[in-house]
Amino acid sequence: MLGYYLVLIVHVIVCLFLIIVVLLQSAQSGDLAAAFGGQGSQTAFGPRGAATLMTKLTTWCAIIFMLTSITLSIMSSKRIGGNGSVISQKPAAQQSQPPVKK
Repeated sequence: MLGYYLVLIVHVIVCLFLIIVVLLQSAQSGDLAAAFGGQGSQTAFGPRGAATLMTKLTTWCAIIFMLTSITLSIMSSKRIGGNGSVISQKPAAQQSQPPVKK
């Protein structure tokens, strides 16, 4: 129970940090036309330079985000008592009575 809330707090902090890190990065290319041939001999999405600190932070935040997402999903399914799919837990449909003719 405590582990679930700990992972949830880490997940929320990583989400906020990931948003900030992505918004602080500068764009690789100026516009869409520059990305598809406007830059001459460069690749489609700009040259691949050395990984900056912001790029590394984004990568690690994304990895931690994915791991905490998977962990939370597994923990919440066990917490609810997931012993199958949602469809298998659906109660049988009640049969309706045919209308009685008078």
